[in-house]
Amino acid sequence: MSLASGSSTRRKTPGGLKPPEGLKPPEERGTPTTGTPTTIAPPTGTPPASTEKPAAAAPIRPGRPRPQRAPVLPRVLRAALTGATKSVAIVALLLAWELAPRFGLVDRTFLPPFSEVAQAWWELVANGQLADNAQASLVRSFSGFGAAVAVSVPLGLLIGWYRPVADLLNPLLQVFLNTAALALLPVFVLLLGIGETSKISIVVYACAWPILFNTISAVRTVDPTLLRLAKSMNLSAPRLFQKVILPASVPTIFTGIRLAGAVSIVVLVAAEMIGAKAGLGYLINASQYNFAIPQMYAGIVTISVIGVAFNQLLVAVEKRLSSWRVPVTS
Repeated sequence: MSLASGSSTRRKTPGGLKPPEGLKPPEERGTPTTGTPTTIAPPTGTPPASTEKPAAAAPIRPGRPRPQRAPVLPRVLRAALTGATKSVAIVALLLAWELAPRFGLVDRTFLPPFSEVAQAWWELVANGQLADNAQASLVRSFSGFGAAVAVSVPLGLLIGWYRPVADLLNPLLQVFLNTAALALLPVFVLLLGIGETSKISIVVYACAWPILFNTISAVRTVDPTLLRLAKSMNLSAPRLFQKVILPASVPTIFTGIRLAGAVSIVVLVAAEMIGAKAGLGYLINASQYNFAIPQMYAGIVTISVIGVAFNQLLVAVEKRLSSWRVPVTS
């Protein structure tokens, strides 16, 4: 069947659907049919091929991994192993102390086994004698130690910061440094009596010099590079002292403070053996005169425990104040 010229026939899409708007048969668009191939429109429901490139998908950034906590059991085991390693030497000493008198290596009259010393220590705790004497010693020791820190640290910073003051006072300080505190104990007793004042004063004198000289050394040995960098930032002298010199001096200052903490207990015990009515030194001396040897050793062990605890407290304070330091890794 031939199509008449100029006639138009609507092309039906499959399924009897109408072609979409804007898409007419070539006859209606005035396109000649003779000699020109016609293009059949795609059926409705099939999207036309797009010439645009698909947009690139945004890269998915991986989230930051959450730090995983170490298991509790390995940490506990590691801490227990570290504590056991550190206490091996002390346990060995106590074991030798216990076995040597029992096997006759030493006279147990003058060195009783550690178990007897521990029993005597518990008896002193039970009857309150140990607590009373330890309290008297700690009050004296901490009072003198605190006064020495309060005086020596500012004076050491002043002497270390101002060179003329150091040149003026250095000869006098060297004389006092080389004079033993226990050698001056009779002088303190004569001048201040046998009461609390003389005992606290001798502790202040003994503790002042380690703190003072370590503070002076700390100020003078600050890294010159830090000082040059701080001066290049046009810091004033007070700010330079506050931000650079004082933080850099903390470790060396605390070295002197820890030495003074040990000295305060040793000197106090010696001072309490002369004219005291209470204190660990008095307890040790009285036990010796009464030939209560286990009680004497119990007092000595108590002094050792107090000294170790005091030193650990100062170490913790030093770590707190110098937490800005970068730990050295090997």
